[in-house]
Amino acid sequence: MQGDLRPALAGIGDEAAVDLTGQLAAMRRLGWPGIELRAVDGVALADLSVHDLRRTVRQVSAAGLDVVCLASRIGNWARPITAPFDADLRELDVLAGQCGAFGTRYVRIMSYPNDGLAEAEWGARARERVARLAERATEHGITLLHENCAGWAAADPDRALRLLAEASSLRLLFDTGNGVDHGYDALELLRPLAGHVAHVHVKDATGGPGAATYVRPGDGEARVADCLRLLLNSGYAGSFSLEPHLVARPHDGEQADASAADRFVDAGRALERMLGELLAPYAAGASARGRS
Repeated sequence: MQGDLRPALAGIGDEAAVDLTGQLAAMRRLGWPGIELRAVDGVALADLSVHDLRRTVRQVSAAGLDVVCLASRIGNWARPITAPFDADLRELDVLAGQCGAFGTRYVRIMSYPNDGLAEAEWGARARERVARLAERATEHGITLLHENCAGWAAADPDRALRLLAEASSLRLLFDTGNGVDHGYDALELLRPLAGHVAHVHVKDATGGPGAATYVRPGDGEARVADCLRLLLNSGYAGSFSLEPHLVARPHDGEQADASAADRFVDAGRALERMLGELLAPYAAGASARGRS
């Protein structure tokens, strides 16, 4: 790893609070420079009115925060491969405009859960859709990030690499904790993909497929520290965006409650400690070189 040893920290705001004021307050408590946006006042970004979007842009700007990514619903658990594609194209067009307003270039997508299709047809349709989305994103001047969560290429590195080959502008978003709930080893998934990762979500969990219990980073079984170490050793220089799922879990319909902000900040401090320990050897090496 080279350059600035201070990690770029951010968090998905609606994990801390439903309302934007609460989301910004949590980031202020942590003192982090970035925020990732997914929903404001319980409304998905792409569904915000013009008035609410302008208000959101003003408040985020006034808070001095960088928007590191917009987390979309494109290809996610609620939109299987048989769902109308037009909804995803419309959402992409809306979010592309919002990227300009927020000053970010990244939009998170997934690669479409199956819905009764044969494996070959599922894969062909998913790759075609993602390739079309990535091409459209390029026309808008933004970059799509595929997350290892729901969809055809979520849990298989060979599929992810094939998706990248067929959508050349696509990059990867790696989530450290998804493997526990989806039944794969996140570190093993990451090994061949680390060089393609442009954004990271951090969460941790115990349990097993379909029955994960989410915990602070470092307290679970997701091998979070090992994943982050591998990324740092691979030259990763993007943001680490906290998505702890301790209270808010959109796929289960769970929104942040009164306890969410405190638990979010606590998880953020755990992430800071973990990254501090991981970066200590780099800092020591830089210090030694400075004295030589």
